[in-house]
Amino acid sequence: MEYYEVIERRRMVRNFREEPIDDETIERIVSAGLQGPSAGFSQGFAFLALESPADRECFWATNEHNAQPERVRRAPLVVVPLACKDDYLDRYAEPDKGWTDRDESRWPVPYWYIDTGMAALNILHAAVDEGLGALFFGLPDADWPAFREAFGVPEAYDPIGAIAVGHPAEERVESSADTRERAGLEEVVHGGDWGEALR
Repeated sequence: MEYYEVIERRRMVRNFREEPIDDETIERIVSAGLQGPSAGFSQGFAFLALESPADRECFWATNEHNAQPERVRRAPLVVVPLACKDDYLDRYAEPDKGWTDRDESRWPVPYWYIDTGMAALNILHAAVDEGLGALFFGLPDADWPAFREAFGVPEAYDPIGAIAVGHPAEERVESSADTRERAGLEEVVHGGDWGEALR
């Protein structure tokens, strides 16, 4: 599939079949996340890939404050992207970056979350390229302790959300994308001045 077709076809899928995904496909999908950019090549992200029914059931049990319906829980793969701030603070305290400390205030925005989000988008795009569907959804921080305990995730790693991946069911579930129009180029992209169009 051509890259721009992948971008155009990507949407959040909210209804999956129970049909499994083969191992090679899963490996390609999660490997796509490794290609995400990261500040200073810090690579301060990780992914927890939950394939077995037992692991997925354990995950859903920790998902108390943003519980997903059964149609989402049928997805045969759940990937949890995790961000590690310490990796960024450590990397930028190294000699080639010119900082001598790990002061978090130097960062204008939390790149550990931004980079992990971009890696997650690679996974969403890879799922489309494999002919599958995916749904990114939030994990409220109230559920993080139970999630970390269930899977032995170190405290330094924050789950930025989760991605359900699987074969879309024939019956689509209506979403905001069906009831709202996508903003156009002229509304979102500004030229050299905020009030000017791109061209």
